Amino acid sequence: IVHMLAAAFGLTALFLAVPVAYDVIKYLGAAYLLWMAWNAVKPDGVSPFQARKLPQDSAQTLFKMGFLTNLLNPKVAVFYISLFPQFIHAEHGNVLLQSVTLGVTQILVSFAVNSLIIFSAGAIASFFASNPRWMQAQRYIMGMTLSGLALRLAIDQRK
Repeated sequence: IVHMLAAAFGLTALFLAVPVAYDVIKYLGAAYLLWMAWNAVKPDGVSPFQARKLPQDSAQTLFKMGFLTNLLNPKVAVFYISLFPQFIHAEHGNVLLQSVTLGVTQILVSFAVNSLIIFSAGAIASFFASNPRWMQAQRYIMGMTLSGLALRLAIDQRK
């Protein structure tokens, strides 16, 4: 919601006016993706699907962690800043209303997809725990995918 509102209220225009700011965000996002890729493929790397004991946190702590993770997620910022503006057209009416409508639609779809992932996470983790070869393959596939996304983000030209 924070990223969607920032884009709707003109963050995209700011990045168009100050191109170096966009480039900084873009390269930081690419570096973050490479860091995640390295953590997946390094010799002692751990898969996010690997079952492990986690500390018991309060609901408030979990909310803060989730909020900060999403707020600092460069992929979301790049998504809203680079993809959304191409679907907003001043000739179709209120630009802010178009931006918010598109953003709310995307958030609802993401909520549905993420809910499915959450409810199936236990089954996925159990599958990978009982199939170590799949766990190792998943780590390398994820690492290669994240590396490819980082490269694509780093070389992508502003439009």
